[in-house]
Amino acid sequence: MPTPWQRNLEQDTPKFEAWLRRRLGEPRDLELGPLVAPTSSGFSNETLLGSAAWTEQGKKRSESLVVRIQPTGYQVFPEYDMGLQFRTMQLLAKTDVPVPRALWLETEDASVFGSPFYVMAKVEGRVPTDQPPYHVGGWMTEISPAERRAIFLGGFEMMARIHKLDLDKTGFGFLRRPELGANGLAQELAYYERYFEWAAAGREQPIAESALAWLRKHAPGGEPEGLVWGDARIGNIIFAGTQPAAVLDWEMVTCGSPEKDVGWAVFLDRHHSEGLDAPRLEGFPSYDECLAHYESLSGHRVAHLHYYQVFAGFRFSCVMMRIAQQLLHYGVMTKEQSRAMEIENTVTKLTAKLLDLAPPSEHVKRLVG
Repeated sequence: MPTPWQRNLEQDTPKFEAWLRRRLGEPRDLELGPLVAPTSSGFSNETLLGSAAWTEQGKKRSESLVVRIQPTGYQVFPEYDMGLQFRTMQLLAKTDVPVPRALWLETEDASVFGSPFYVMAKVEGRVPTDQPPYHVGGWMTEISPAERRAIFLGGFEMMARIHKLDLDKTGFGFLRRPELGANGLAQELAYYERYFEWAAAGREQPIAESALAWLRKHAPGGEPEGLVWGDARIGNIIFAGTQPAAVLDWEMVTCGSPEKDVGWAVFLDRHHSEGLDAPRLEGFPSYDECLAHYESLSGHRVAHLHYYQVFAGFRFSCVMMRIAQQLLHYGVMTKEQSRAMEIENTVTKLTAKLLDLAPPSEHVKRLVG
């Protein structure tokens, strides 16, 4: 879904070209293609596409570029660390997890795009769409059931690769946050409770509040911990045919239980089907099949899927609060519409269903009218 603001690319392209020229050592023959904003750019970041050609050490070089820019407007996340995302891709490039090549990071010069950004090499392929959700539209509806099966299982294969990495040997030990809690789950619950308080801003959020109380009461213990992707779903994978070519979007990377990723992936797939009152496409494997496939590759038995689906619903509910407020901020919605969306949306509906709660529409009647 595109962001509700528009960047002036005619002004920004020359500034980016000047910045890139400095980064490359002032090549005389640098040619930069026009920067364009894809229609699929999301609410939590800005993405621009471009291309460049130049001579480097006597050899012609060309790159298709992807520029990721830290939000300058109404932010979805309370903090946004471009350096963390860039560093994550650099570290993963040394493993068997496919990621785009991280080219350049800029955190100090705000004269180009007004905020930090990084540049990575474009990876060719296709990404299952969120707009429209892939179970109801887009290219996933046009391929064979066997191809859909392979693609969805490919997402679980990528999770298994990520979760088999040693946190310290791969350089990700810095993700531990002992100041927030005794283990990864406690740290994540503390972080998202702060996120919730920031997003709710004192307003009643019945479904999210109930989910947080349930999560604290039923938190499992003694789980193995390692690298967690954070936004694990096929909508964050570039596929070449049915094979994963690159794993994307590391803005929620952390450490903790691998089941956090599994629960998020299942919740998001349910959101794109059941949450929209739409059937899953033919060919998609059952969740039991997905778990068996994941377990065979990762060596980890999934024991708390329901818990981590509820956690996914809570996390996503916080994101939806900020998106609703963002739409109000940019004049896309009225105050009443935005408030209603905070309480009742496809995410809170599915979360309420997971917890056998009253539907959020009842709270909208009470709180909004």
